[in-house]
Amino acid sequence: MTNKAVLLKGIRYLAFALPLLFIGPVFLNSCFKNESHPLFPYLLILAILVCIYAVYLGFKGVKTIVSSMFDR
Repeated sequence: MTNKAVLLKGIRYLAFALPLLFIGPVFLNSCFKNESHPLFPYLLILAILVCIYAVYLGFKGVKTIVSSMFDR
């Protein structure tokens, strides 16, 4: 039996991860095109953190969905 509350929580994690999976690399690419900008190191760190957070949310969402289906 599937725990619907936990399943919805996992889907919510994946819904937040999906836009970040697109925004992060676009932001990272934009940072590398503007290396001469004075804020380049700070924006680069921010872009990398967005990418890492997107991957984290994706794994957490999949783990939550799997646990909602197989845990009792």
